[in-house]
Amino acid sequence: MNNISFSLVVAVASVSISAIAQQTKTPNVVLIMTDQQRADLCGREGFPMDITPYVDSLAHQNTWFDKAYTVAPASSPARCSMFTGRFPSATHVRTNHNVLDVYYRKDMVHVFKEKGYKTALVGKNHSYLKPTDMDHWIEYGHWGKSVKNKTEGEKKLANFLDKDARGQWLEPSPIPLEQQQPVTIVNEALDWIKTQENPFFIWVSFPEPHNPYQVCEPYYSMFAPKKLPQPRTGRKDLARKSEKYQILAELEDDSCPDLQKDLPRLRGNYMGMIRLIDDQVKRLIETLKAEGKYENTIFIILSDHGDYCGEYGLIRKGAGTPESLTRIPMVWAGAGISKQQKPMEAHVSIADIFPTLCTAIGADIPVGVQGRSLWPMLTGKSYPKREFSSMIVEQGFGGEDFTREEPLSFQKEGAFTPNKIAHFDELNTWTQSGTQRMVRKGDWKLILDNYGRGELYNLKKDPSEISNLFDNKKYVAKQSELLQEALVWNLRLQDPLPVPRHRYSFIQNPYNYHFKD
Repeated sequence: MNNISFSLVVAVASVSISAIAQQTKTPNVVLIMTDQQRADLCGREGFPMDITPYVDSLAHQNTWFDKAYTVAPASSPARCSMFTGRFPSATHVRTNHNVLDVYYRKDMVHVFKEKGYKTALVGKNHSYLKPTDMDHWIEYGHWGKSVKNKTEGEKKLANFLDKDARGQWLEPSPIPLEQQQPVTIVNEALDWIKTQENPFFIWVSFPEPHNPYQVCEPYYSMFAPKKLPQPRTGRKDLARKSEKYQILAELEDDSCPDLQKDLPRLRGNYMGMIRLIDDQVKRLIETLKAEGKYENTIFIILSDHGDYCGEYGLIRKGAGTPESLTRIPMVWAGAGISKQQKPMEAHVSIADIFPTLCTAIGADIPVGVQGRSLWPMLTGKSYPKREFSSMIVEQGFGGEDFTREEPLSFQKEGAFTPNKIAHFDELNTWTQSGTQRMVRKGDWKLILDNYGRGELYNLKKDPSEISNLFDNKKYVAKQSELLQEALVWNLRLQDPLPVPRHRYSFIQNPYNYHFKD
């Protein structure tokens, strides 16, 4: 064999070995999502009760964020943005009723499949994805498992959730722990994972801690009303919030006449559900550790949006963009993730999940994606601080604000079902109309609507956003700074799709960064 031939063989062999080595290192991805979990109810953020002990420990051994935000405080807009990396103004999914209008070029599932991944959903969907998009699909909802041929246990659970507990449930749940949805979802997720060779992607999506806030023992008693810290705010503070909050309060009181009396128990149930989920996340991840899959798997734990959980005397979501609704838990763990005992300083978004995973698996970020890759910071490498110095949240489906003066009742609109407790839709014409943008930068937060009405808060001093400092002369410089930040974000989020068809070159940073320093 001559030198040229020998060199060629060595080169080919080297490439093959390198390709095999790269393939064996291709990480699995487990995306764990809750529905309607506010970020501050956890030990790592100082909550005094043992509500998320496992995820707290995982966060301190890996990387976590305390300035992570949804793109909009509603399920479908948030979930569609997570899979496309695009904000609601670009996906066109600004409400839970616009899923079919989704607009994008290439999404997360497409990229995973192009890279040879097997894909699965076990749990809640509420996005544009369909069963045919995944290799494996077991869907759950707030009213039970979405299958035709249910087992007797699944029928019992669905009947309880859909009829008895549909609005809210104040007593210990009659559904035993082994039949609670977080438990069966983890069971079925583990069953599928055990059949997989590398690489795989699975979306483990819990419908809880969303209403109807039902939870069984022992979790029901863990967070009894007398044990709970009191909310920082109540109904008396609604006078300092916008009309939409007050309209939502009227709707909740019409639907739940005893809401203020029941609120402590509902808060306790909500926290119990979070603890139940925490235990199931532990079972999922520790099982994969025992099977040797942890080191080659990226885990992301987050929620789609938050819940008032008693803030302003309200439950669920609906009005405005307060921290209780917009800020979400976000923890990254496993393959390649560096240890950060303190939360990252960066302001990040649920829209950053997709581009981050693109980088992690060696794929290009598709054109049209607006989120940024967090992979450099997650792996301990340098990143531009300016890029992550602020974050924006969108809210509203547009048009003029719908007010009390409009000739439409809650009942006629469909937001209220008479004679049934807690049968109301908080995401309605009143709360979702108009347009609002929220910008967080450090300890400060600006909210601006399409009428030019503004709110400015110092979150360190005023975490519940009661003292509005907008147009206060003392803070004119800070207000101007955040207004400029909001304008930059709105210009940045103008959708580039479709890109020019001829001649022009489109420039995109490999990590989708806008700022370089």
